[in-house]
Amino acid sequence: MSAPTASAPTASAPTGRRREGRVRRPVLYVLASLGLLVMATPFLWMALSAFKSRQDLTASPPVWIPSSWTLSNFSALLDQLDMPRYFVNSLIVAVLVTVCNLLFCSMLGYALAKLDFAGRSKVFGIVLAALMVPGNLLILPLYVLMSGLNLIDTYAGLVLPFAAGAFGVFLMRQFMQTVPDELLEAARIDGAGEWYIFWRIVLPLVRPALATLTIFTFLGSWNNFVWPLVATNDPGKYTLPVALATFANDPNRTVAGGNGMLMAGSLLVVLPVLGVFALLQRHFTQGIATAGLK
Repeated sequence: MSAPTASAPTASAPTGRRREGRVRRPVLYVLASLGLLVMATPFLWMALSAFKSRQDLTASPPVWIPSSWTLSNFSALLDQLDMPRYFVNSLIVAVLVTVCNLLFCSMLGYALAKLDFAGRSKVFGIVLAALMVPGNLLILPLYVLMSGLNLIDTYAGLVLPFAAGAFGVFLMRQFMQTVPDELLEAARIDGAGEWYIFWRIVLPLVRPALATLTIFTFLGSWNNFVWPLVATNDPGKYTLPVALATFANDPNRTVAGGNGMLMAGSLLVVLPVLGVFALLQRHFTQGIATAGLK
């Protein structure tokens, strides 16, 4: 007689969980949509303002959708600033910094994860300690070093201080630890050298980590403002953020085109980053999902 009464709560439990899931899922969707809206609002305002006329930009209350779409802000910006030159400067620096980080961080990450050498734990401790040092504290010693090497106002002076980062080393080391040691030992038994193992076996297995490091490094280098401002005195070596910040403080900016030019310039700065993320999004999300399973 007790068996039927015992089975009733068991049968109703899955039903209750399904009902709770149906109620919880729309709530999560609404909260996620609100969070996305809050995060995307500044970007949408910037993108729309780049195509607004001066009347729409100064309207009160503010106008979201331009009453008349115009490209005058972009043309005025190109007339006032040498945007192609600044764009090329930013692209050269960001690409070189990204390539150097992919190479050096992956090499050191492989050594720390898969090679047994004296002082490995101490080197990894130094990497962890470097993660805790604020980057702004290194501006002065870096400037003194680059100045002593006569690298101020050069691409090398903009790239070398960021050619490898502690975060990239830590990221690659953590991912490479998940590569099975048995796979590497089998390759060594077959006569493969460490370079072959690194290039042909390990790197293809950590492509999500490489994509993640590419996005973070390119984004950080492209948006870097403080170091290019300190390390460049020649306007011909300015990157896009430095050029736009300098233009924003120009008293003739209001006469030339106002805030619409700044919005147009900011949109041009953001577009390459969005392009890189769109190209690597699949690997980036795969890296996040894989990291959650480890």
